[in-house]
Amino acid sequence: MEIVPQISSALLAQMLRLADDPFERCGLLRGRGARVVRIEAARNVAPDPAAHFEIDPAALIAAHRATRRAHALALLGYYHTHPRGDAMPSITDARCAAPDGLIWLIATRQMVRAFRPRPLGAIHGRFDPVPIDLVVGKRPPERVGGYGPDGAMPLEMLG
Repeated sequence: MEIVPQISSALLAQMLRLADDPFERCGLLRGRGARVVRIEAARNVAPDPAAHFEIDPAALIAAHRATRRAHALALLGYYHTHPRGDAMPSITDARCAAPDGLIWLIATRQMVRAFRPRPLGAIHGRFDPVPIDLVVGKRPPERVGGYGPDGAMPLEMLG
């Protein structure tokens, strides 16, 4: 059975706010085990950041180096925003994603969804949707497919 990422409602709300920017924002998901405990902004170095994203390679190298230190947070995946559009991977996302199994979170102003890139994925031949274990305070996680300003949405409601 595949590990389902866990993330707090506070971090998901932070990502929703990032999507207010007219340019695509991007960064890294850091944590331990399956739990995302921090999102780290990275510079978007795409030639047209209003329509695409590319995480600054220096940030990626630094993240990989940092994970080698004792007690460091692991690199669990990546995030980016779609200020105009839906929280689904684009064809460009699929072309650029390495099938490394790390989590991709895509945020709009209304929704955050999770995906895992893999060979022959259901979306554009590269991504499969994954649920999110939503962590709120000390309550047990609630498994959801996406998260919006009105709260969690079950995976089957995402269409």
